Amino acid sequence: MALFKKTEVPAIVESDEAKAHREHLTRNYTIELIPMKSLETARAHLPAGATLSITASPVKGLEETQRLTEIFQGEGFDPVPHISARMVRDRAHCADIAHWLRDNGLTKMFLVGGDQDPPGEYFDAVRFLEAFLEHDHGLEGLGVTSYPDHHAFISDEKLHEALHAKQALLEAAGLRGWCSTQMCFDAAVIEAWLRKERAEGLTLPVHLGVSGVVDKTKLMTMGVRIGLGASLGYLKKNRAAITKMMTSSSYDPNDLLMPLSNAAVELGIEDVHMYTFNQVEATEQWRAESLAELAG
Repeated sequence: MALFKKTEVPAIVESDEAKAHREHLTRNYTIELIPMKSLETARAHLPAGATLSITASPVKGLEETQRLTEIFQGEGFDPVPHISARMVRDRAHCADIAHWLRDNGLTKMFLVGGDQDPPGEYFDAVRFLEAFLEHDHGLEGLGVTSYPDHHAFISDEKLHEALHAKQALLEAAGLRGWCSTQMCFDAAVIEAWLRKERAEGLTLPVHLGVSGVVDKTKLMTMGVRIGLGASLGYLKKNRAAITKMMTSSSYDPNDLLMPLSNAAVELGIEDVHMYTFNQVEATEQWRAESLAELAG
């Protein structure tokens, strides 16, 4: 029996290329995990060798992210630690993080600005990245944040400038980069934002931020923790979207993946960053069912 109740997705005619790419995104998505009690339950349902995005907890600190990263790495997973710029105390701490990444043979990191107030030495991700890239970090790839659906405290203009500044720094360092989008429920907003950014010089591959199969109550109550203010506002204003969510037990990731499937290759959407809120079992059940449907 399925662990979630499916919602009806509007009829979308996918090209063969689009369907094949959606199958690739579904099969290979990155699983985001949060350092909290529910992580222990989630661990039992993680697929072997999966790429895991380990978030930075403002309560538990970067040390907990590092500890969990080492544990998952030792268990054969491919962990990608989140480093929050504003949680980095000073230049010595920045150097320590770079050396930790190198010494543990980690090849990828995800950089967020964070919201710690007051911050350490680095006010934002750009300032931290400038300092971090001076060190021998050993990384092959580094991801950064992007905000198609606005940010609660930062203007769209500043978000645009920061994203392109980070892209320039990564290019100058010869480091493979990508940008992961905030979780957003409006495919049209994402596509319009990405087309505009591509026209203005964004070349970074995109990892599409998608909600996993999360209980609707948990999704609405925890969304604020990952900057969902604008998207939740969209749900409140869009009667059809909110009705769909409230009449189903959980969110269906295909509600976002299918409307974007025909444009995904053209726009450089190369991966999915799945926000699971540690509800891994239900999301993995969705993956199995979706792949079976695509194969059929």
